[in-house]
Amino acid sequence: MARPGLTIGQAARAAGITRKAVRVYEARGLLPAAQRTTAGYRLYSERDIKLMTFIRRARTLGLHLDDIRAVLAIRNGGTPPCATVRDLLDDRIAEIDTTIAELLALRETLTGTRQRADDQSVNVCGIIEDS
Repeated sequence: MARPGLTIGQAARAAGITRKAVRVYEARGLLPAAQRTTAGYRLYSERDIKLMTFIRRARTLGLHLDDIRAVLAIRNGGTPPCATVRDLLDDRIAEIDTTIAELLALRETLTGTRQRADDQSVNVCGIIEDS
């Protein structure tokens, strides 16, 4: 049985997100504009909660909001978006691999700099002056 119009707080809790996230998703076009009460309160349906939950899960996988919007557009066009999702996940894996490589290079630089730091006689701080 579908619950009639849930408030933004109730819908956010049901989907495991914050009220702010609901507003952001709506503003970014991931959620359709909510129905409003005569007092102006947003009301959400079970379908909206399922969509919010999907977005939360996609965000947990590291997908960007623009990527999620593209996936939803494909699905709304009647085509299963799984091939696109696979490509997006491959892109995120590549981004993470690049970030890891950059962090490892930074760690190596910091480690070498720290090892040289004990052997310095300097005016202010040789750690910075010699880096």
